[in-house]
Amino acid sequence: MRRSKSFLQKAIAVVLALLTWQAAALLLNQKVLLASPVDVALRFCTIWTESEFFNSVWFTFSRIVLGFFMALVAGIVLAFLAGRFKYVEIILWPYMATIKSIPVASFIIIALIWLTSSQLSIVIVFLIVLPVIYTNILNGIKNIDGKILETATIFRLSWKKRLLYIWLPQIKPFIFSASSISMGLAWKSGVAAEIIGIPSGSIGEELYYSKVYLNTTDLFTWTVIIIILSVGFEKIFSLLLKFIFKGIERL
Repeated sequence: MRRSKSFLQKAIAVVLALLTWQAAALLLNQKVLLASPVDVALRFCTIWTESEFFNSVWFTFSRIVLGFFMALVAGIVLAFLAGRFKYVEIILWPYMATIKSIPVASFIIIALIWLTSSQLSIVIVFLIVLPVIYTNILNGIKNIDGKILETATIFRLSWKKRLLYIWLPQIKPFIFSASSISMGLAWKSGVAAEIIGIPSGSIGEELYYSKVYLNTTDLFTWTVIIIILSVGFEKIFSLLLKFIFKGIERL
């Protein structure tokens, strides 16, 4: 009942937002400045038929997802090492602090000196997501009750059992939180990298040329597609995480 009510409230909010958007587009009456949701919906229905559409979507999707998973694995491994060995945390601190402080645009421009534009989004997503994953997981590890760890030491639990029955259950909320936060950042930074680097056959290239030719309808349509991909991937990945943790709990 609560879920149905919550869904209905969100649906009403979305409808109101679309009506506001449509009203603003009608009042402005300048498609170059603001495309209406009706125009975007019609374009959305036709853009699928274009030969390069799925190639562009796959190009961007595959690279952003790859960068995200690389950062996820690296962040978890580094966080466990930092949680286990204090000197690892100290060594990693200046790197993580620097990565978090540098603007995304600066990263992109610097990376373009060393990398081709087709590799750019993978590296940028990795760099932006890594400190988020690392920091959240490390905080989760630090919040593990010391008494539980002492008990595990007294009973001489193996490293595997400690990982399965103490560490993972305790940091589970932090993994979900870090993933949820970083997935949005991954898409924002990845697409931003493509817009600046303009790799051929990417969504970023489509956005760039939509802006150059003042094709606002295409600009909004591709933005909607990015939102759908981002939200869809987040939902699928959340389900995957839940499935993995349920499997671990059965061990």
